[in-house]
Amino acid sequence: MTMPYYSIGEIHTLLVSRETSAEALCRDYLERIEKINPEINAYITTDPDGALNAARAVDRLLAAGEDLHPLAGVPAIIKDNICTRMLRTTCGSRILGQFVPPYSATVVERVNAVHGVILGKGNMDEFGMGSSNENSAFGPARNPWDPTRVTGGSSGGPAAAVAANIAVWGLGSDTGGSIRTPASFCGVVGMKPTYGRVSRYGLVAYASSLDQIGPFAASVEDVAIAMNCISGYDPADSTSARTSVPDFCAGLKKGVRGLKIGLPREYFGEGIRPEVSAAVMAAAAKLSDQGAECTEISLPHTEYALAAYYIIAPAEASSNLARYDGVSYGSRIDGDDIIAMSCKTRSRLFGMEVQRRIMLGTYVLSSGYYDAYYLRALKIRRLIKGDFDRAFASVDAIIAPVVPDVAFRIGEKTDDPLTMYMTDVCTIPVNMAGLPSLAIPCGLVDGLPVGLQIIGRPMAEAEILQIGHCAEQIIGFAGIANKTKAGAL
Repeated sequence: MTMPYYSIGEIHTLLVSRETSAEALCRDYLERIEKINPEINAYITTDPDGALNAARAVDRLLAAGEDLHPLAGVPAIIKDNICTRMLRTTCGSRILGQFVPPYSATVVERVNAVHGVILGKGNMDEFGMGSSNENSAFGPARNPWDPTRVTGGSSGGPAAAVAANIAVWGLGSDTGGSIRTPASFCGVVGMKPTYGRVSRYGLVAYASSLDQIGPFAASVEDVAIAMNCISGYDPADSTSARTSVPDFCAGLKKGVRGLKIGLPREYFGEGIRPEVSAAVMAAAAKLSDQGAECTEISLPHTEYALAAYYIIAPAEASSNLARYDGVSYGSRIDGDDIIAMSCKTRSRLFGMEVQRRIMLGTYVLSSGYYDAYYLRALKIRRLIKGDFDRAFASVDAIIAPVVPDVAFRIGEKTDDPLTMYMTDVCTIPVNMAGLPSLAIPCGLVDGLPVGLQIIGRPMAEAEILQIGHCAEQIIGFAGIANKTKAGAL
């Protein structure tokens, strides 16, 4: 079963012109999910009744002549660590295997407010801990370009769903690359917004100072439309920024003439596959042809980012995941007393990667090691942010690879956690500094997508979307639209 790919704008036009109905569109996607999802495992939970009810509501509004938001009636997928009222939210974990939240995350409420249609919940690495989506208790999501390969993690399900055209757009979360890595591996567009730009209320916490919600789509314009919906201050989130929200679509076609773009030498050296570097550099050259000034820069503390991240993130995770003790909510394995019950619950229902990070985090926060590890990692984090601050004094944006290589085979790195962690070496510094970053496909290596990362100043999402849109047009990566891979499923 093949189905044409439609952008958000095209769907809006079809709905407003009444060439199709939201209900018919929703049914088409639900039927496609039924056929495709068993092969790629992008969805953990689907919600046919809820989706169809939302679609019918859109049709009633259209019949009444209401003006609707571009996302109204557009099928979406939500990562399974973003709470959805009365719809199972598992975080990819057995410990929350039957958890149904009593409320929805702010971003979900905002999607509902514009009458978006949520098809279901996307597969993910357990609690967001992973770079490949192989740590899910529900099995790995599989890459639509080659189902023997990973999608990237942790937001692999939403990225795979967009790439396979079983959702038009989606929401993920990014703690150290969890939106941008799957976007790169699956050949779609993904944005990690500035920390505080999008409310985290209702996002199940992994590392609270690093987590950020952002969108996936097949084009930069569609990501900009989604950002218009989900961005903005939220009093329910203490880390939400009181910053005005621009129209992210308004400046997409301004081009790049006169902009200065930095190419950090640390992101193009050892550990980065030469063909990946070449694809990113080729994209930079095309931006130069459009009037941008590309220049080499240095971010000297990049080499310490990975080590610092794997101290800070597990430390925060060990605190955030302490609540899963079998008492308040979530699954429970009984024991002779409360200590035995908690030990059995956590040891049997948390996966190995989650247990590894909890133990590491508890260790670095323990007496005698806090100063030696955690405080030192925080100092490195400040140095990394300082590198970016100095770079942005002379450039408007930074371009780098998203990941060092293309999607690897399922099982290839599961026995070597350190090698797996290196997948996020190019994305982690952005989270450490709280910056916005956009991942777009820029070519193919071995027949698999390569991702280009565009990093901006704080709250400069509009600028990097502008650069991304220009790059997307001149690179001409067909991706999902050419139907040579994902659309053929």
